[in-house]
Amino acid sequence: MACHKEFETAGKKPGLQVWRIEKMDLKPVPAQLHGNFFIGDAYIVLYTTPAPSYNVHSWIGDEASQDERGAAAIFMTQLDDFMHGAPRQFTEFQNQESVTFLGYFKSGIKYKKGGVASGFHHVETNEANVKRLLHVKGRRLIKATEVDLSWASFNKGDCFIIDLGKDIYHWSGSESNRFERVKTTELAIDIRDNERKGRAEIHMIEEGREPEAVTNVLGPLPNLSPGSADDEAVDIKNKNQASLYLVSDAAGSMKTSVVAEKNPFKQSMLSQNDCYILDNGADNKIFVWKGQNASAEERRAALTVANKFIQEKNYPKNTQVQVMPAGAETTLFKQFFFNWLDKDETTGPTQPHTIGRIAKVKQIPFDPSTLHSNTVMAAQHGMVDDGSGKVQIWRVEKGEKVPVDPSTYGQFFGGDCYLVLYSYKVGGKEKHIIYTWQGQKCSQDELGASAFLTVKLDDSMGGAATQVTQVRVTQGQEPPHLVSLFKGKPLIVHLGGTSRKGGESKPGKTRLFHIRQSSTKAMRAVEVEPSAPALNTNDAFALKTPDSLFLWKGKGSSPEEVAAAKYVASLLGGTVTEVEETKEPAGFWTALGGKKDYQTSKTLQKVVKPPRLFACSNKTGRLIAEEVPSEFTQLDLAPDDVMILDTSDQIFVWVGRDANETEKTGAPKIAQDYVKSDPSGRSGIPISTIKQGQEPPSFTGWFQAWDGLMWDKDPLQAIQERIKKA
Repeated sequence: MACHKEFETAGKKPGLQVWRIEKMDLKPVPAQLHGNFFIGDAYIVLYTTPAPSYNVHSWIGDEASQDERGAAAIFMTQLDDFMHGAPRQFTEFQNQESVTFLGYFKSGIKYKKGGVASGFHHVETNEANVKRLLHVKGRRLIKATEVDLSWASFNKGDCFIIDLGKDIYHWSGSESNRFERVKTTELAIDIRDNERKGRAEIHMIEEGREPEAVTNVLGPLPNLSPGSADDEAVDIKNKNQASLYLVSDAAGSMKTSVVAEKNPFKQSMLSQNDCYILDNGADNKIFVWKGQNASAEERRAALTVANKFIQEKNYPKNTQVQVMPAGAETTLFKQFFFNWLDKDETTGPTQPHTIGRIAKVKQIPFDPSTLHSNTVMAAQHGMVDDGSGKVQIWRVEKGEKVPVDPSTYGQFFGGDCYLVLYSYKVGGKEKHIIYTWQGQKCSQDELGASAFLTVKLDDSMGGAATQVTQVRVTQGQEPPHLVSLFKGKPLIVHLGGTSRKGGESKPGKTRLFHIRQSSTKAMRAVEVEPSAPALNTNDAFALKTPDSLFLWKGKGSSPEEVAAAKYVASLLGGTVTEVEETKEPAGFWTALGGKKDYQTSKTLQKVVKPPRLFACSNKTGRLIAEEVPSEFTQLDLAPDDVMILDTSDQIFVWVGRDANETEKTGAPKIAQDYVKSDPSGRSGIPISTIKQGQEPPSFTGWFQAWDGLMWDKDPLQAIQERIKKA
């Protein structure tokens, strides 16, 4: 099959590659504009994990032509063939994207008017010639659609971004939700930092309080309609019905025959000699599974066969298709089988290889996609290479930037702000990323100075300015690319303190560092409050007291994590005592304020499936569940929702303080309905209902560096203060 020249760079390094189809050809989209999609176009998106493994997506806008749709299918098949059938293939459609796809764009995706046919191109904009209105929808799956710049596009229940180039206005309707306001603010920050390279100011405005700059563009505020309902609710019980078909070309043409009418299916139904279609048309999805020994023609024609199947069933033309080779099954596919066992679980573990996790997850060959979501997030924020370029770091002091001693690179103190300049080359051209790291305990003056100095550093680079990406980083939320810059050393985040000479704040007498490997295989050591509940059986920890130094090795910790913990211990100073979990001396527990429960889930000590987080509601009388895309964090727990954390052998129902009374009292039934609707047929799973602010270690252990004080803060107020400081 023909090979496009763009494929020569495909999958060569971890991260995201995006191409737009232009006049039946492929043109790359700049990394800073990943997440922007013209609704009149079609795209090919390739995500490469560090393992490596590959996901190939075609994305079709609502106004794309039939020719562009056809070209997308051809290019995706060609790319799959070029990569010898290794990728998983996904078809995506505007407003119907998979959770896997949306997970690549943590701040959300933006639908833009027009397309290549009408002369619209992906170009970076810095100046004031931009005038557009974005309608933001969703609480977890964030989507911003460009609409007419007119009051007629507004309503009281949603949030909008009025983008006027140098000024970005976040407009909140009087009936909009606080959690949605937080997500819209994150999207506004993303536009400022990536599309405007920091050269724009964000303004927070509410309905009825529009400044003159806005009314000059839109006119006076009229009476607005109430908010529209959120995404169409679908009963998950009906969504999870499926049938299984065998695909065969034995008669000379592709035919399908029924294997099983309904799920859950048995894994033994799948033969490595054949290809299969799993029909989940009730949820607008079709899966194609390719056996390792199936004929080359059957494997190559998988996408074509799926599209023909969709036509025969009279399913909508926007039905999603996922094509996967045996061994690379997606979580969504495996959920339709009773007790699906991956290769390592049936034949015994092979060489362990940790590739990133929320808790301990050993590599499952060919199936790492859901374990790499931190890398996915990093792709949007400039995950451009392996971190081997040039690094320069300055600390902000008295409104100026002061060079940091290179021997201490990789250490960040909560009482400081830093500028990290990363330089690398692509095709002979030098490019740069400026990370502005802001500690949680630094002063207001330093926060303001860090933003000013970032722009000043960008401007000082003269002609290279258009090749600079600015990324603001708050303490504890470092993207994996930043974590990977320190030549094999872990990135170390000190809870407070400062690295400047004569600094006023000093570290605590007892200090505990949590060491975990990221999805890019880089190490991060985060200082946490020194108490027993902070421990986790899956990781390594370094504990420093005035008269002792312990290196604690959890049962699930990797050799790489233990090595990183030794490095952290060497910086803390003293003679190290290595401690195995369950063999701790009395002095260890005394230093932590006594022995208490911590995360020791047995599930985490063996090969496990990655946990999944859902927001749930039964307000309509039916259970509605929306999955949180990409690697979730504590920030994804919405106080006005009931959330379900599914760890495979246990279900946690987390009840937010602001959830409505119906959901609070109905939480146990929500969990029962969730288990009953599981397409794999699970039953008898322990269900724990917990309240916000009363989370046990068995729950918090699934979140790295859980912040027990977070619930005392208003997330909307915190993010607004972040904007003011910048």
